[in-house]
Amino acid sequence: MFSMQVGGLFGFIILALDIWAIIRVIQSNAGAGVKTLWVLLILFLPVLGLILWALLGPKG
Repeated sequence: MFSMQVGGLFGFIILALDIWAIIRVIQSNAGAGVKTLWVLLILFLPVLGLILWALLGPKG
């Protein structure tokens, strides 16, 4: 039972961070194609996409 709660909490945190990352990507000064690629990467690979975006994504 406890592991389900921890897994649910972890999933909720990842979801919240993914939404935040997508908003940041959309607000960035990057081109439309780059924004689209980052959003798709974050949507289809939530954890890996979030990590890659944090390390390599558009800044500003």
